Amino acid sequence: MARTVNVFNLQGKSVGKIKLPSVFETPLRPDVIKRAVLAIQSSRIQPQGRDPMAGKRTTAESRGVDLGIARIPRIKGPAGRGAFAPGTVGGRAAHPPTFNKKIVKKIPKKEKKLALLSAIAATARKEVVASRNHAIEDVPQIPLIVTDNIEELKRTKEVEEVLLQLGVFSDVYRVKESRNIRAGKGKRRGRKIKQAVGPLIVVNENKGIIEAARNIPGLGAVTLNNLNAELLAPGAHPGRLTIWARGTMERLNELFGGEA
Repeated sequence: MARTVNVFNLQGKSVGKIKLPSVFETPLRPDVIKRAVLAIQSSRIQPQGRDPMAGKRTTAESRGVDLGIARIPRIKGPAGRGAFAPGTVGGRAAHPPTFNKKIVKKIPKKEKKLALLSAIAATARKEVVASRNHAIEDVPQIPLIVTDNIEELKRTKEVEEVLLQLGVFSDVYRVKESRNIRAGKGKRRGRKIKQAVGPLIVVNENKGIIEAARNIPGLGAVTLNNLNAELLAPGAHPGRLTIWARGTMERLNELFGGEA
């Protein structure tokens, strides 16, 4: 039986009720969600390899036996330094990375769809959302559904005010407090700061909300057409705190009406 939930305006007051689409009744499948997330992440990896001739551009040859020295390939000349062989100082790499290695993981379309449906359903389960350590003490309801006016917000300050009224800003504050400098070499490779993942806003149409939300740490905003398992389950852990625009509920009914 479809669950009935409240719809809130941007001031945090209930303005009506709506029945959740059947997609929110999809069973939780963390294993399928993880496969889908890894498939998405693997497509972003840049292939890399070594020059096939690296370490082989040398005159090195073995001098044979009965010389009282190791039979490794040596460069020609009085120095006789070892080269070419993988086990020698100055030799080539034994098994270097190759550019044609298959690093993209692919999954069937039906499995990918199941992962998306399961990740959507997980956002409506309070215990799953709480297990991701989201600050949901002040959130009036899980899943949180708001009027379509949220799509028209164009300033970061306006978005912060709405999050405060909806009781979600405490989760943004949690993200701000979690910001930390990464240990290791990653700090000089464009990923200096580590931080938690905050709420996600899902809308039907972008009328300025995506640009307004991008400056708030941990907050994401996406249209329903661009929604995927990784956005709903960062790190392959389902249950991200999600704010749904009311129009997305009707669209979910059209797209996945009887697929729970």
